Amino acid sequence: MKKAILSLAIMAATLFTGCKNEGKKETDANKTAVSKEMATTNISFGVRGNCGMCKRTIEKAAKNVEGVATANWDVDKKKIDVSYDDSKTNPMEIHKAIAASGYDTEKAKGDLDAYDNLPGCCKYDHSMEMNQ
Repeated sequence: MKKAILSLAIMAATLFTGCKNEGKKETDANKTAVSKEMATTNISFGVRGNCGMCKRTIEKAAKNVEGVATANWDVDKKKIDVSYDDSKTNPMEIHKAIAASGYDTEKAKGDLDAYDNLPGCCKYDHSMEMNQ
């Protein structure tokens, strides 16, 4: 009798947990659908830098701006591609955030104190071409 009650309790717990997860999956699916429906704006612009460490810092600075969905900096082209929600931010805010991390963009000079604190491999030539 005890085994039957214990088995029944385990089955009930499994059933409730399964139902709970199904609701969560549906909620997650709805969030994804809403995210995909959100209008995004795409921009590309030049950013000076040299290496993989620069890439991580530049992309992190851009992604930390509220409304930025994606940021991908091309090391060879010295160009970043950004997708963002234009109801939450604008291109100049993204330029400023990257510049604050020490990197020059087409529209904003990098913060000199931040530049001085970059690793040696990240010290770029301030006259290098961007957005090739």
